Amino acid sequence: MKVNFYATLRDITGGKLVEIPLDQDITAKELLDDIIAKFPAMKKELLGPDGRLYGHVHLAINGRDVRFLADDLDTIIKPEDEISVFPAVGGG
Repeated sequence: MKVNFYATLRDITGGKLVEIPLDQDITAKELLDDIIAKFPAMKKELLGPDGRLYGHVHLAINGRDVRFLADDLDTIIKPEDEISVFPAVGGG
């Protein structure tokens, strides 16, 4: 599965696109666990102390933020799905 990372998360992954081996369907939460296992520094960037995604971090499955999907982090991801992970950026 190809996972796209944006903004400051690319510094941790070393690039925009990371291949995560996936032979079967998994949940969004399981994917996050796999990402953190591969890149331990991601944990403090993605998850709060309660283990949930920070409010400013977005995990998109086929262009839709997981928070707006019926099953949230229990949404099933298939190997062919397009995944993007990015922190919201602000400025002014």
